[in-house]
Amino acid sequence: MSEAKNNFYTGFFKSDHLAEEDKYLFSKSSPKYKFNVIGTGIIGQEHIRVTMLEGRATINGIFDVNENSIENTCQFFRQEYPDDELKVYDSLENACQDPEVDGLIICTPNFTHIDIVKEAVKSGKHILLEKPMATTLKDAWEIKEIAKDYDSIFQIGLQYRHKPIYTEAIHEVLERKAAGNIKNISIAEHRVPFLDKVNQWNKFYEYSGGTLVEKCCHYFDLLNLLAQSRPKEVYSTGSMDVNFTDFNYEGNKSDIIDNAMVTVNYENGIKTHFHLCMFAPMFYEEITICGDGGRLKAYEKEDFLPLNGNSTYLEVLSGENGTAKTASPCYPKVIQESGHSGATYYEHKYFIDNIEGNNKATATVEEGFWSIVVGEAAERSIKTGGVINVKDMLEQDIFSKI
Repeated sequence: MSEAKNNFYTGFFKSDHLAEEDKYLFSKSSPKYKFNVIGTGIIGQEHIRVTMLEGRATINGIFDVNENSIENTCQFFRQEYPDDELKVYDSLENACQDPEVDGLIICTPNFTHIDIVKEAVKSGKHILLEKPMATTLKDAWEIKEIAKDYDSIFQIGLQYRHKPIYTEAIHEVLERKAAGNIKNISIAEHRVPFLDKVNQWNKFYEYSGGTLVEKCCHYFDLLNLLAQSRPKEVYSTGSMDVNFTDFNYEGNKSDIIDNAMVTVNYENGIKTHFHLCMFAPMFYEEITICGDGGRLKAYEKEDFLPLNGNSTYLEVLSGENGTAKTASPCYPKVIQESGHSGATYYEHKYFIDNIEGNNKATATVEEGFWSIVVGEAAERSIKTGGVINVKDMLEQDIFSKI
């Protein structure tokens, strides 16, 4: 029985009435690994929760430059894990270099990633870097080059590929070939506006990389993965129409878009489309994949309504070419509710699997780079009103300067 199962069972059943010698399924395992979390906002705390739930690692300590975030995280940790200690580091260097620690989880604001990665890699420890890996092509390329010969695991936090609907979609179209040869892919996200962050960094292009990099790199990663090809051309329209139009922070006016339509054509001929709306009263994601042998459609929704119904749906229609199916993909409740529909849990599970040499497919630094490429091309297309040739963009920003 794996250590993860111990924590899995305790998420469903009470065991306080048992003495320690009577516990087997509920016995508390000794984690093999210790991780430090750099950046303790909402996503940092989510990484703490799933690490403790997964069970093979524990959170050893945290580092953050914001005292409120540190205090809030320490309070949350004491409440949730009263039997565990949490170390608070006084510097990034000390957090990275602690010899007791096996891995670093970097969850700081996007624009800080490049400098933190430069310090983190000095440790040689395993690294899980939150998305987007950087805010500019230059920084993303530099991180890619830094990670190219890195001896330990270096994983990018593009965990949406581990959501139930996308895990099943990837399996159906890439492994079972349920749609035949893929011809086009469409993804939509309709959701509420960006939530509040420390210093409101996500309201500004300079610090976030722009909406299509900050938020939508997840979907561009999925498009790249499903297309199994490199992006060739990107054209998009978008604007700031509803959200934050009158928002100012310390004298600076917000400049991020809240809706967009992005077309990405791939080198292998696959055509894709992404539709974003960030002023919808819900969280809704939908993917449609059409091929010469069928069609797949899946969605995930949270609409805040008091009505019972499935929050996920998947259908595969293969016509005379094979079996059709409908389903409601999901994970066990304790995992599903642990963050991003359980995707963060499996991101961590596979991170540790890879540390142990049990190779699992996770987002590589190379894949993280290409998700930034599409997002940045889409942002530039909106600004210029033209089609962005990806090779030309990379030649201008990267290769001509090497």
